[in-house]
Amino acid sequence: MSAHNEHSHAQDPKKESLIYLATLITLIILTGVTFGASYVNFGSGGANIVIALSIATVKAVLVSLFFMHLIHDRPINSVIAIAGFLFLGILLLFTFLDVGTRNDLRPRNMKAPEASSPSATPAPAADHRKE
Repeated sequence: MSAHNEHSHAQDPKKESLIYLATLITLIILTGVTFGASYVNFGSGGANIVIALSIATVKAVLVSLFFMHLIHDRPINSVIAIAGFLFLGILLLFTFLDVGTRNDLRPRNMKAPEASSPSATPAPAADHRKE
């Protein structure tokens, strides 16, 4: 049997609480950056998605390293967590590539809307409410 102590990674409680506080502040700042980036147009819609997912990935890595204690755990657990994020990224990439190659996103049984002529604009409906 191994003599693994569960609290072998324990540090000074003050130092550990400062690490958690710094991580929390970093996550709050990154959330603000995400919020601010949502109001900026970085060109194509794809660039906005890549930037938002990049910030979310950094936040997920911080949470998994410090709050899930992967930084103190065996390296195989970190490899498994990273592999999960990698496969999620591949899944999202293939989904975006598939949707990006479609010409018409409407179902095949829907008819295209008919073009209305400028002279055939409907008159506004009369208001029949009782006053």
